[in-house]
Amino acid sequence: MDAVFPKVGCCGFRLSKAEYAARFPVVEVQQTFYQPPGLATLKRWRATVPRDFEFTLKAWQLITHASHSPTYRRLKSNLTAAELEQCGSFQPTPMVEQAWLTTRACAKALAARRLLFQCPASFTPTLQNITQMRDFFTTIKRGDLTLLWEPRGNWPETLIQALCHDLNLVHVVDPFLARSLTPDFIYFRLHGGKDFQHIYSNTELRKLLALLPIGKPAYVMFNNVNMLEDATRFQEMAEPLHSIRELEFK
Repeated sequence: MDAVFPKVGCCGFRLSKAEYAARFPVVEVQQTFYQPPGLATLKRWRATVPRDFEFTLKAWQLITHASHSPTYRRLKSNLTAAELEQCGSFQPTPMVEQAWLTTRACAKALAARRLLFQCPASFTPTLQNITQMRDFFTTIKRGDLTLLWEPRGNWPETLIQALCHDLNLVHVVDPFLARSLTPDFIYFRLHGGKDFQHIYSNTELRKLLALLPIGKPAYVMFNNVNMLEDATRFQEMAEPLHSIRELEFK
């Protein structure tokens, strides 16, 4: 598959799918994190956009987030108290396993090849969490998926780097807050500060452009309140780079 990088998009559709796909080459699906849509719905999404349009997606929160997370307010599945105890932190439980199988099925329905595991700040680098994370990523069947990991909170860089190396993960960051520790594959998520309200200036976007590697895959996904406009401006800035960044990835 021919790929031209950097790929610029938004975390979620902010236009009709057809109009969005005419403007951007990629979208990061958010619904799969909160409550995955039915596979028939996802297949319809795939059918409504051009063949070369790319979906990335967030793994279901049941894998990464404990049930006390406020994000569970948007969970529509009726889980028992015992089932809720089995959720989050990559636990070796039937609920996490089922959430993984559901997430993988969603990726297949969308023909997605990049899958994001976003961890909450409460997922700290304890021995138990690290062990559960290692066990999860070494036992799942990922196929040809590229797995992306966005740690939050106080994770030492040396530990992040070691886990990404050992578990074949791409380190996801907001580049204005942290540096990527997997520079051969960049996946930036621009959150717009704690309240998502920040609008990026042209100076900031030029700084962002300078952080992108030459000859490497790079995704720049905007997740702030002004994501559509900021992504549009940044994509225009990045356009001259496309002619020297045509790569083929299998």
